[in-house]
Amino acid sequence: MSTLTPPKASSPPIARVIVDVALDKEFDYKIPDDLRGRLEPGMQVKIPFGHRHTEGFVLGFRESSSFSGLKAISGLVQEDALLSPSILKLAKWMADYYMAPIEQSIKTVLPGAVRKRGASFKKQLFATPGEKATQEVELAPLRKQAPKQAAALDILLSGEQMLMSDLVRAAKVTHATLRSLEKKGFIHIAEGVQGRDPLAGQEFLRTKALELNSEQAEALEKICRGVDEPTLKVVLLHGVTGSGKTEVYLQALSHALEKGRGAIVLVPEIALTPQTVERFRGRFGEGLAVLHSHLSDGERHDEWHRVRKGEARVVVGARSALFAPVHNLGLIVVDEEHEGTYKQEESPRYHARDMAVLRGQMEGCTVVLGSATPSVESLQNVLDGKYEMAKLGIRADDRQLPRMKVVDMRHQRYEGKPTLFSSDLVEGVRLRLNLGEQVILFLNRRGYSKNLTCPECGHVPECPDCSVALTFHKKLGYLRCHFCGHAERVPERCPQPDCKAKDWQYMGSGTEKVESQLGRIFPQAHIRRMDSDTMTSKHAYHHVLGAFRKGEIDILIGTQMIAKGLHFPNVTLVGVVNADATLHMPDFRAGERAFQLFTQVAGRAGRGDVAGEVIIQTYTPTHPAVQAARRGDFEVFIDEELEARKALYYPPYCRLICVHFRGEQEQEVDFVSSQVYEELNRLLGGDPNINLAPPVPSPIARIQKNYRYQMIARVPKVKQFTRPLRRVLAHLKLPRQVQIVVDVDAISLM
Repeated sequence: MSTLTPPKASSPPIARVIVDVALDKEFDYKIPDDLRGRLEPGMQVKIPFGHRHTEGFVLGFRESSSFSGLKAISGLVQEDALLSPSILKLAKWMADYYMAPIEQSIKTVLPGAVRKRGASFKKQLFATPGEKATQEVELAPLRKQAPKQAAALDILLSGEQMLMSDLVRAAKVTHATLRSLEKKGFIHIAEGVQGRDPLAGQEFLRTKALELNSEQAEALEKICRGVDEPTLKVVLLHGVTGSGKTEVYLQALSHALEKGRGAIVLVPEIALTPQTVERFRGRFGEGLAVLHSHLSDGERHDEWHRVRKGEARVVVGARSALFAPVHNLGLIVVDEEHEGTYKQEESPRYHARDMAVLRGQMEGCTVVLGSATPSVESLQNVLDGKYEMAKLGIRADDRQLPRMKVVDMRHQRYEGKPTLFSSDLVEGVRLRLNLGEQVILFLNRRGYSKNLTCPECGHVPECPDCSVALTFHKKLGYLRCHFCGHAERVPERCPQPDCKAKDWQYMGSGTEKVESQLGRIFPQAHIRRMDSDTMTSKHAYHHVLGAFRKGEIDILIGTQMIAKGLHFPNVTLVGVVNADATLHMPDFRAGERAFQLFTQVAGRAGRGDVAGEVIIQTYTPTHPAVQAARRGDFEVFIDEELEARKALYYPPYCRLICVHFRGEQEQEVDFVSSQVYEELNRLLGGDPNINLAPPVPSPIARIQKNYRYQMIARVPKVKQFTRPLRRVLAHLKLPRQVQIVVDVDAISLM
C-alpha cells in the first residue's frame, strides 16, 4: 500500500480511490473545490471510471500524482464516512496479510446492505396528535358529527405516534378519514423513518445479574481490569460446558457500558443467535443490535446504522459482526473461539478470532476468547505469555458433568447386521421419554444415506461435476451433491451397460435416516431434525429451538449446529450416533476437532436439576480423542496433541499457507501449479525454515467441473512466503483459465 497523507486546505490534494471492481488497485482523482476540506478517508464517492460513472471509497490522499489528465470526483454518496479510521486500517491490513484485493476487503468490512447503490432507510407516513387533539371544546362536536374520526383519534392518543397504515387498520377507517382529521388540525401526518427491527414481535423477559461463584468472579475481575485500561488485553476463558461463561460475558459487557464503552459478541453459528440474543436482549434491552447473514437487507442496513449512531452499544452476531461500527469499543467476546466457522471461505479468507485480537490491538480494548475446548493455537499463546488464562472448572450451581459412555459398535448387531442404534442408546432414549425428559442426537452428516451402491457390480452414482459420490435424500427422492448442489432422481436401474440391476444398497447414514428409523422405534415421540436441509427459512432456527424449549419436541436430531452453545435444562441424554464420521478425516486437525465436538455436544446434557448422560457410538473406541472426551482429560489430550504438532512442524509451531489451483483443464492446472512451485523454490533459495511441499491433487480433486491442486507451505512467518509469492504471481504469465487462491492460516486441507 502507498503512504497516504491527509488533505491540506492550502493545496489541491489528490484522493486515492478504489472502485467496486476487484482490480486490487487504487486510482488518483482530483478533489473539486466544493469538496475541499469536507472529504475524509472512508467516504463513499461518485466517480467517472472509463466510459461510465460508478461509486468508490476514498482510502487516503496525496499532494501530487504521476498521472496526467486526472478526472475529478463527481460528488458524495453520503455526507459522512461509512468507514471509520480503525475499520479502514483493519481492511487494509486484512487485504495485505490474506493476499486479497483491497476491494474485496472493503466489501467484507462494510455490509452490502449499507454499501450498495440505493441503500436507504424505509420512509413511511406517521400520524401524531395535533394541537386540538386534547381540547375538549373541539372534541365534543367531532364525536357527534364524525364518530369514526373521533375513534381513530382516541386510538392515536393512547401513544405518541403511529404508522398511518397501522392506525388505518386499528381504527378500521380509510386514509381519507385520517386526512380529514389532518385538515381539521386534530392530527399531523408526516413522512418519517420506519426502523426494520429483526426482533420485532418477540418478547424478552428482562433479567438481572446473577450471583457469581468464586471462579466466575475471578474471571470477571481479570476481564474488567482490561476494560479499564486503553490497551489490548486477551483473556482465554476456559470453562467447562455449563460453567456459566455467558453470565461472565454479560457482566463484563455491563461493566464496559458503565465505563462508556461499546462491545461486540461473536457466536460461530446462526443457530446459536436466537438463544444468545434472548439472553443478551433480556439484559441490555433496546441497546442491543443483531447482525448476521439471515437478516434481510433492510434489517441489516437499519441495525448497522443504529450501531453507527450509538443507539445500540452492544452488537451480537456471527463472523461479520466483528466489523460493526461500535463507538469507543471496549470489549470483544468471541464465544466458542475454537470453531472453524470463524474462518471465512471466500476472499479475504480471514479468521474472525484472529481479526478480533487485531481490532482489539488497534482500538485498545479487551478481547475475551471463550470455550470449553480452546484451540491449540490459543492455548499456545497462553503458554507463550501473549494471552491470560481464566478457568471455570465446575458447572454453575455445582451441577455434575454428564456421565459419558462409549459403545463399541463392532459388537452391536440386529438380525446379524450392523445397526444404526446400539441397545444402550435405544434404551436410554426410551427411559428419557418415559420420564418426560428430552434427548439430543448428533450426527455430522445430512441426507438419508451417504451414497447408493449397486449390489451387483458395485457402481456408485457420482456427481458429474465433482469427484464425490451423490448423497441420497429420501424425502425428496433425489441424489444430491453437497458441494455443487447438483441433483438428479434415483435411477430405476443401475446405469452400467453390462449390469442394469434394479436394486440399490443404501450405504452410510445421515440425519434424515436417523429421523426416519427413530420415528419407527418411537412412533409416539415428537421428533424434529435440524440441519441445513430443514433450516431454510429465515426464522426456522428460532421456531425449532423455541418449540424444543417449550417441550413440544421430545427428540432433536441435528448436525454440528446443535452441538454447542444451546442451553436446555430438560435435556438429560445426548447421543453421538456415528463418531467415526468426524474422527477419520484426512486432516492433521481431525483429532482435535473430534475431541472438541464430542466434548461440546456432551455439554448439552444435564444442564438442569437431573444429571445427564452421553452415549458415543463408534467403531474405533480406543481412539485417543474418544477416550480423552470420555475421561474429560483436556490437559492430557492437548499435551499429546501439541507434542505431535511440534514433531511434525504443524500449527501452532508454524504458519500454514495453502495455495489452491483450479481450472477446467487438468493439464493446465498441473502445469501452472508446477510453474509456481519451481519459481517459488528459486526465490526462497532453499531456506531451511520454510517447508514447501510440491503441488498435488486436492483430497477432493474436482468440484464444479474444476480440477483442484494444492501446494502447502509451513513457515515461521507469513510474509516470508507471501512476499515472494506475490512476486511470482505478478511476473509469471499464467493462463487466465486457471484460478489461484491463497489461504493464509488455512484450517482445512480439503
